[in-house]
Amino acid sequence: MPVDMKKLIAEAVHTLLIEKKVKKLTVKDIVEECHITRQSFYYHFEDIPDLLRWILEQSKEEFMREARNQREAESALRYFFLMAINALPYIKKTVQSNYGDEIERLMEQQTYRLFEQLIEENNLYQGCSRFELKLVIRYHSQAIIGILREWTEEDTKNLDQIVHGVYLLMTGGISPTKTADAEK
Repeated sequence: MPVDMKKLIAEAVHTLLIEKKVKKLTVKDIVEECHITRQSFYYHFEDIPDLLRWILEQSKEEFMREARNQREAESALRYFFLMAINALPYIKKTVQSNYGDEIERLMEQQTYRLFEQLIEENNLYQGCSRFELKLVIRYHSQAIIGILREWTEEDTKNLDQIVHGVYLLMTGGISPTKTADAEK
């Protein structure tokens, strides 16, 4: 069975950041970890930011495959939160590395693209102008990134409530004019 070299390289990055806790991620460290040459690394990736982009793109594609299998949008949102929570240790280590700014920018781009793709595939917000749609996507993707950035153990215990609340916010189920008495 042929080895998927890109996945092997990505696994080496994971090992370096999580298990070996390197702060400065280098191509030298990566190629030594996966026992390949620098030429092999550069054959597959232009540089480390290109590798990080690929890893995030693969995660987004994995999410999209699973999201399509969900019967309801709220279930897909829950799956997104679960994936993100599981990735948080890796993301935090990557952000603490010498590529922190790059990974944060890439995370924002990938989250934006994810919401953009979901909205397009599900024909949501059809009454919005392109400007309004971009604003909605920016708003929701940044809000979720903010929630995840400050994620706690308590949040994990309340995952279903948080997902439901975010879902309601995204779909207009919670509004400033809605009162608690009206829900009773």
